[in-house]
Amino acid sequence: MSEMAKNDRVLDLTGVRRTFHQGREDLEVLRGVDLVLGRGEIVALVGPSGSGKSTLLHIAGLLETPDAGDVAIAGRTCTGMNDEARTTMRREHLGFVYQNHNLLPEFSALENVAIPGIIAGLGRTESKSRAREILGWMGLEARETHRPARLSGGEQQRVAIARALSSSPSLLLADEPTGNLDPATAGDVFEVLLKLVRGAGLTALIATHNPDLASRMDRTVRLEDGHLVE
Repeated sequence: MSEMAKNDRVLDLTGVRRTFHQGREDLEVLRGVDLVLGRGEIVALVGPSGSGKSTLLHIAGLLETPDAGDVAIAGRTCTGMNDEARTTMRREHLGFVYQNHNLLPEFSALENVAIPGIIAGLGRTESKSRAREILGWMGLEARETHRPARLSGGEQQRVAIARALSSSPSLLLADEPTGNLDPATAGDVFEVLLKLVRGAGLTALIATHNPDLASRMDRTVRLEDGHLVE
């Protein structure tokens, strides 16, 4: 494989295994998963409930450590990293969107989106300027001063997406990002998500149960019995 091809790999999972111990039983969720995501690629991750989609996303996002195998992000091997190094990698390269928006209720939409930038050291003025720009892309200019309780479910999830994109990540990981929305709202929110991800040239791995949403992505991988199949 050429060096250029290696540089195009934004996410590289090799032989990833994960087993959970429940009493005397072992539940082997991931049994040697291999997955490569190239730059700008949007991939759907599908599979039945309990198949390990969330576990795979957590491992790809350095939130969980595999029992075996390697994880590389943006060309950098993360296996063996300490907690501080993993936190730095998440802050610099990763964006997360969950089924539940997980917005901070005491902060406005603008503040929720600006917080990752502030934590990353961009400064309040620059972070809020970036947050205001992204909320504008999401069609939420008029809602930036509203706290989450004053936003609809679709608006809250748009804010969550804006927050994930605010730090210009290399890789976006989304776990059922429209799972709590009605079908019409889910379609609208997902369309905005795809437009922004493609426009920014980001790489994304998106878990979904929705075959229509999966069909809009570049390709689909499926978790079956601990293995990934195309």
